[in-house]
Amino acid sequence: MDTSSGVGVLDKAAVVLGALEAGPSTLAQLVTATGLARPTAHRLAVALEHHRLVARDMQGRFVLGPRLAELAAAAGEDRLLAAAGPVLGALRDHTNESAQLFRRQGDHRICVSAAERPVGLRDSIPIGASLTMLAGSAAQVLLAWEEPDRLHRGLHGAAFTATTLSGVRRRGWAQSVGEREPGVASVSAPVRGPSGRVVAAVSISGPIERLSRQPGRLHAATVMAGANKLTEVLARHAAQQEAQQAAQNAV
Repeated sequence: MDTSSGVGVLDKAAVVLGALEAGPSTLAQLVTATGLARPTAHRLAVALEHHRLVARDMQGRFVLGPRLAELAAAAGEDRLLAAAGPVLGALRDHTNESAQLFRRQGDHRICVSAAERPVGLRDSIPIGASLTMLAGSAAQVLLAWEEPDRLHRGLHGAAFTATTLSGVRRRGWAQSVGEREPGVASVSAPVRGPSGRVVAAVSISGPIERLSRQPGRLHAATVMAGANKLTEVLARHAAQQEAQQAAQNAV
């Protein structure tokens, strides 16, 4: 079977990733496993490392990188979105505020699901809306558990500080008051994938007049409960997939 896609550099990168599937490799071992020239293998491994598809272990060996786990988690997005509707609806009904689910996409966060407050003053964020990662409680949550270098880069120009994010990690939730938009407050909590990495943020938002200047005191527990439900959905889905894969391998 021809495994060539016709795009040489992509085929070679796939060979490198395939070789690392067997475990950590030194450059010499990678050259042997892939059959690539040493300069080519090194150039591709370093380029893949830049994109976090490859990483290094404590001995400096090449290993599969964290971006692959993130992509695997994103592959379960349909399951997340299917579960998000009822959870956000219940959150809206319990808090009487609009509820949203955000995922990070580069330097922005995207609203991928929402349950709007039906009447009265509300903070309307339509599905598909792209918001900044520099302000708002959801941005704090999506950045707080990032690796140190990405976290520090994300703080450049942000309305919040490293101290703010330290508090988010300690409490397990974030709040903002007039940070993203004057007069608007919000509370957010993390949704975690099976690996434990934060893959989304559940939020409620509304006018400061209702949420107060300490919205977390009113709604943090409820928002965290909603986020934890979605985390449990992803964990169950991953366990089911593993069981199915094990059953297939046993055949």
